Amino acid sequence: MVDYLGSKIFYKMKPITKYLKNLLLFSCLCLAGCGEEKNFLDSIYTNAEIYPVVEKKVAYDAIGVKDGKISMLGTTEDLLLHKGENTLVHDMNGQFLMAGFIEGHGHYSGLGKSLQNLNFLADTSWQQITAKVDAKISETEPGEWIYGRGWHQEKFTKVPEEALGKYPTHTSISELSKDHPVILIHASGHSLFANEKAMELAGVNKETPDPVGGKIIRNNSGEAIGVFEERAMTPIRNAYQEYLNEMPEEKRKEIWKDAIKIAEEECLSKGITSFQDAGSKFHELKWYEEMARNGEHNLRLWVMVRHSAAEMENKLSDLRMLDVGDGFYTCRAVKSELDGALGAHGAWLLEPYSDKKDFHGQNTTEVSEVEKIAQMAYDNEMQLCVHAIGDKANRATLDIFESYKNKDKSADLRWRVEHAQHLHVDDIPRFKEIGAIASMQGIHCTSDAPFVETRLGHERASEGAYAWRSLLDAGAVVVNGTDAPVEDVNPLASIYASITRKRKNPEMEFIPEQVMTREEALYSYTMAPAFAGFEEDKKGSIEIGKYADFVVLDKNILTCKEDEIENIDVLHTIVAGKIRYSKNQ
Repeated sequence: MVDYLGSKIFYKMKPITKYLKNLLLFSCLCLAGCGEEKNFLDSIYTNAEIYPVVEKKVAYDAIGVKDGKISMLGTTEDLLLHKGENTLVHDMNGQFLMAGFIEGHGHYSGLGKSLQNLNFLADTSWQQITAKVDAKISETEPGEWIYGRGWHQEKFTKVPEEALGKYPTHTSISELSKDHPVILIHASGHSLFANEKAMELAGVNKETPDPVGGKIIRNNSGEAIGVFEERAMTPIRNAYQEYLNEMPEEKRKEIWKDAIKIAEEECLSKGITSFQDAGSKFHELKWYEEMARNGEHNLRLWVMVRHSAAEMENKLSDLRMLDVGDGFYTCRAVKSELDGALGAHGAWLLEPYSDKKDFHGQNTTEVSEVEKIAQMAYDNEMQLCVHAIGDKANRATLDIFESYKNKDKSADLRWRVEHAQHLHVDDIPRFKEIGAIASMQGIHCTSDAPFVETRLGHERASEGAYAWRSLLDAGAVVVNGTDAPVEDVNPLASIYASITRKRKNPEMEFIPEQVMTREEALYSYTMAPAFAGFEEDKKGSIEIGKYADFVVLDKNILTCKEDEIENIDVLHTIVAGKIRYSKNQ
């Protein structure tokens, strides 16, 4: 009966009827239990301005929680009748309460690692970055690697003193230390910087050729300047991984778990109750599962496997897991990619770049390899999630999806295009037609805005760049997120970008015709990602029977002034009915 009460049928009833029936049901359950404590609520959240996502107006202001799930919805006065000796009562003081934010595409361990090490997201000059590296070197033993992430040449307010184009060269950092290899990941994750020592350990020299799907940036003498794009990053990454592999496994696991707890704290502080991780390795999947079984997670993880087809052969069936540890760990998807990032000219385009007339971008993974992974995902009832940024990469991805949809017209695959940033207008309606999900990141639009037209030209940018209005109007499911640590994991910044397409420094509004409404933006951070993970019956809205995962804010996102949205405070984050974060604690 509880499931029925939480169903769409129930929500078509008048609000007053809904919570009276709700109270009647729960009262019957209590009487049947002869007043035993186990029949009372575990916790009650009272005096809240509730936005349930699935309906606009409600006649209740309180939520009752039992066994980590929403058990009752009603008025504060009525729900307090179901308070037992051990029931916790939390007064929300009239604040705005809604379903917890779901990060629709991010890199969980990468977020933790970026906060654990050097972080450059807020830095606007190479001098700032160099100073941070210098300070880190002074406190690090010779031979230890220096790791950082978040630099972006397009965000520099002035060109580095020693540069090739806008890219920094390795000279300044190489001169700081001859004994410390340095690896600094680009904000996009699709290029990196390495100093002379790191290149030496990786075996990179003047004769090293560019790999397929990658580029070593060189000076006029053919020498590597220290910047490596896409597949050219592999030797540097491998050298760094070899360094990590030399540590005892327990030490590596300890460092990793420390990063995971840092990521968890960051997410909870920003109202995130679930996180869809866009690609983890076998050992991480094992550790996530272990943590879930031990009750060590405080937010819910939904994870994609990220390996080559050869590496995943005969392994996917054992990796597919649903709702481990009371819903705190699920692995039901596989991640692949077809191209790189727009900022590094890595997006794979149908027509050449406007600022690089002879270049179409990088096809970083052969289409045939993605097709192999697609078959493995299909055979193991896993969702396929493909990174595609350029219009050619998106078209190739949709072609693969369509071929499997045609095998079984009734199949509910919910395969996902991760990013879907730059689309040809002819491909926009295809998302709805074949059931493809557009997993996009609102904040990417305003973050990239200063250079999008430079890369694509005005016509292409206006027709298909970050085209969530066109996708929504065509009936597609659009999921929101941040791609953390590429961007700050803050949902409110991405929501603001989604409904305004405005940015500061430089101040601009990027193709405002493609904005979402406020309701659509909230849906894209709640029910849409829940649906995109086959979890719409468990999370994403305030409904009886769903997980008691909420966020409490100091302003109503739907009615506050537009320019206040980015600065809204997260007061509480509740997961499984328990307060996991409070601003003043």
